[in-house]
Amino acid sequence: MIAKPEAITTELRTGRRPALWRRLIANRSGAVGLVLISLFVLTGLLGILGLTPYPPLEQHPRDRLTGPSATYLLGTDLFGRDLASRLMRGGANSLQVAAFSVLLASTVGTLLGIVAGYIGGQVDNVIMRVMDIFFAFPTLLLALLVVVVLGPGLQNTVFAIAVVYTPIFARVARGPVLSLKEMDFVTAARCLGISERRILFRHVLPNTMAPLIVQVSLALSWSLITEAGLSFLGLGTQPPEPSWGLMLSESRSLAETAPWLMLFPGLAIMLGVLGFNLLGDGLRDVLDPRTATRQ
Repeated sequence: MIAKPEAITTELRTGRRPALWRRLIANRSGAVGLVLISLFVLTGLLGILGLTPYPPLEQHPRDRLTGPSATYLLGTDLFGRDLASRLMRGGANSLQVAAFSVLLASTVGTLLGIVAGYIGGQVDNVIMRVMDIFFAFPTLLLALLVVVVLGPGLQNTVFAIAVVYTPIFARVARGPVLSLKEMDFVTAARCLGISERRILFRHVLPNTMAPLIVQVSLALSWSLITEAGLSFLGLGTQPPEPSWGLMLSESRSLAETAPWLMLFPGLAIMLGVLGFNLLGDGLRDVLDPRTATRQ
């Protein structure tokens, strides 16, 4: 038996949240991804609150380029700044950019997608052709173009990444709407005299949430890479504020003499992307209506 689309949304909103949570924990990919992301969020919060071993910008000239030790857990950089503290603060900056850019992209993209799919006709053609234009550009190239026009900085980086990933959310939201608007519960709502706007936002939109939730998790991993790439090129987070990509860029000339300066930020980016991807895989399995009724 295949679950109806609205059954999954009802489970998400009211009836069986504990069941969804248990299935996510039982899913190996979802559980590992959840643990990794929880660790990164926790360390990021500590970085924001200033609960780091040392102030991230504090310099210790006598201890410059010191390897990992009991005093400096992950070593120090060229200016004697504690690498662990900078990783924590840099993780906070990177995750904030990823979170806000995906929030903006998912909000705008979802609205465009459901409007295009529900109204159809010329409105659909115009919106989706504009989205196709954005799709024609490589991801990093489009983000670079936006940042070059607006200038470097955290806020402009958020906007640039949001522009890049908005078309993806528009497509993901539009697909289910094309079939949902023809279903019986939408027809019944129209017969009851419910306004089209209420049908769209109270009945159609909630039934698109399952694929959108999965897409958010995957987009967070992509935006983390994009932010690291922009910061690596000097167009994202600006020094002296740390960022994982910026820390990689600053350590290029020291790869042979101080390899830990590249190793730890690189591992942080890799594990962050891996965590979001694994969480996305787990959410896809849990929210898939073909498997939701089997567990």
